[in-house]
Amino acid sequence: MAAIDFPVRIALLDDHPLFRQGLRYILQALPYVEAVDEAGEFPELLALCRQRLPDVLLLDLQMPGMDGPEVAKTLLAEFPGLKIIVLSMFSADKFITQMLKLGARSYLPKDADQDQLRQALEDVLTTGHHVTPRMSRALLRGAPAAPPAVPALSALVQLTPREEEILRLICEGRTAAEIADHLFISRRTVEGHRQNLLEKTHAPNSAGLVVYAVRHGLLDA
Repeated sequence: MAAIDFPVRIALLDDHPLFRQGLRYILQALPYVEAVDEAGEFPELLALCRQRLPDVLLLDLQMPGMDGPEVAKTLLAEFPGLKIIVLSMFSADKFITQMLKLGARSYLPKDADQDQLRQALEDVLTTGHHVTPRMSRALLRGAPAAPPAVPALSALVQLTPREEEILRLICEGRTAAEIADHLFISRRTVEGHRQNLLEKTHAPNSAGLVVYAVRHGLLDA
């Protein structure tokens, strides 16, 4: 389990009470979760955020009156530090890429299991993002093709061999823990390399690293 040594407040926005109740039950069992707030409509959620901003918002895409993209855009304009994880039955590339471009930190299907949700939550809380293989594929398919004259990525930003290796694994949707196990290094070392990659490439997040790698032909190497 990720080293989360601070109390976490989570908010849920979903118009199905039974789904919210089940999710609340799962989340309250996590040792670092201090409180779980529920809302069935956007005005109710906005009031909760203004009263006490949650660390993470679990957001459904299809909402009456105001859909997920509108909710995310409005909330992040007022609370830019809010971490949003989308939970949706919609899995088309266009929905995933739209929400990531708006600032969502991860995108999970509603049929994800408890371990997937926990891992996404812990990654978002500790590293800022959780990139799944499904998210990576959506970003790869949506990224513009690199022009033939684009130089190698290593020549552009002078990545070390280890950084290139970790970038490839990020593009496969591996978590920091999975990368650490695969390379026989610590998770802290992986997160240090990821931070170096973000700084060198000027990518805003892990999703941006995937797009950067595709645009510069690294994955075709």
